[in-house]
Order: sequence, then structure tokens, then C-alpha cells
Amino acid sequence: MNAELLIPVGVAVVAILAAVAAFTIAWRRSSGDEWRKNVARETLASDRSTGVDVTAVVTDAAVAEAVLDTAPEAEEPAVGAVAIATTQRVVEVSPEEAGVTRRTFLNRALSATFLGGFLGTQALAFLSFLWPKVSGGFGSDVVAGKTADLLAQAVNPDGTKNPVFVPEARAYVLPASSITSEQFDGRGVDAGGLIALFQRCVHLGCRVPWCQTSQGFECPCHGSKYNSVGEYFAGPAPRNLDRFVVEITDSDDFIIKTGSIIETPRAIEKSVEYPLGPSCIGG
Repeated sequence: MNAELLIPVGVAVVAILAAVAAFTIAWRRSSGDEWRKNVARETLASDRSTGVDVTAVVTDAAVAEAVLDTAPEAEEPAVGAVAIATTQRVVEVSPEEAGVTRRTFLNRALSATFLGGFLGTQALAFLSFLWPKVSGGFGSDVVAGKTADLLAQAVNPDGTKNPVFVPEARAYVLPASSITSEQFDGRGVDAGGLIALFQRCVHLGCRVPWCQTSQGFECPCHGSKYNSVGEYFAGPAPRNLDRFVVEITDSDDFIIKTGSIIETPRAIEKSVEYPLGPSCIGG
């Protein structure tokens, strides 16, 4: 699983687990007679001695009141009888005894969910940045195919070139020129008569398509042009198209090392003639 997919999946899992936990705890707190545990023992003993039921109501300020208002009205005492006075006792419950209210719990759970999601996202992004690419994908060594097959595909029967695009490497594979500029000597940018050019224009990063009629690369964004081996010809581009280091294995596989990009300045003398026909983006 790559980093782009791992981050949203991790955030979704954290959010779902937090929401389930909040709902479960809130539901359990809202059911049953758990409120009796939050009332002081002295209050319950006093209420039982009077024979009156008490309902505890916990407010946002976490204050509990024992309400005693269900006793029947006393009958008129007979002459000479002793009158018994009934009193109401109100006991304040401390926050420690009352516990956490549902609103307080939900607020804390919501805050914890957002905080956990944010920290989880940051952690996943940090790990994905540090996690090494084991194999495959841009930034690693990409097998473009057999060298002989690539050479056959990159050259038309009439001798014109037809680059082989390798999506995984974001590269065009073309025949190397017979004349190589000195700035490429010893840098490993050609192997088996093939080179690999980065598809990105060095001006502002647009993808540079191949123009079959002119036999070169022409950027549609700002008009930069390069010949068939990526050497600068015209436009605002500051240098040649970037090249990848390449190699051939013992089994004739053409390897593009997309983690090794070679940048070179504009060539004073071109290795390949350009253009060989009409341009695809104008004069």
C-alpha cells in the first residue's frame, strides 16, 4: 500500500474507532441507575429513613440535589397529640462524587477524535516520508523491457525514431546518437544503444510530448523544443531534458534507474539534427 492510500485509510480508521467508542460509552452512561452511585451514602441513608424516593439530577456544574417532595400531607393532629415535623434535606454532591456528565464526556470525546485524527495523519505522513521504497515505482529501478525489443520498437522501418514511453519510469526510451556530447561521458546515461529521457519539461514541469513530424520533443505549455536525444533547441527551457542512468542486465533487461537523474546544460553543438519536418506546436 503506497503512502497516498495509507494516509486517508489511517485517518478513517482512527475517526471510526473514536466515534464508536464515544457512542458506546455515552449509551452505557445514559441507561440504568448508575446515578445512585454518585449520591453520598449519608443522603441515601437519610432518605430511606423517611421512606421517600429520591431522584438525583446532575447539572452542567456537576451539582446533585436530592429532591424530597413526594411525602403525603400530614393529617391535622388530634388535640393533645404530638405533631411530627417533616424537613427536606438538600445535599450538594462534589464533582468527584457526581462523575462526568454526558455533555462533558461528548465534548472530550469529540476533541480527542479530532486531535487523534490530526496526530495520526501527521504520523503517517512522517512515516511515509521516511519509509524506504523497497521496489517498483518511480524512484526505484524500473525494468523497461528487453533491450532488443525496445530497439525494434523505437525505430520505424523508414529509419525515423518512435520513442517507447514507460509510464512507471515516466521516461521515453530512444536510440542513442552515434555522437555523444562530452558532458555525458562516463555518466551511465546510455546502454545497449538506448537512452532514457525524463518526460518532464525542465522549464515548468509540463509533460513534453513527442512530435513525429519534426522528430523531436515539443512542450505545448511554453514552446520549449528539444531534439530526439533531449538536447535543447528553442524556448524558455534553461537546459537539456534530464536523463536517467541506465544499465543492461545479463538477461538483456533494460533497467532505468529513476532515482538517478542527470541534469546537463544546453549543448553548444547538437548531436542530432533537428527539426526534420514541420513542428507540432507552430513555427
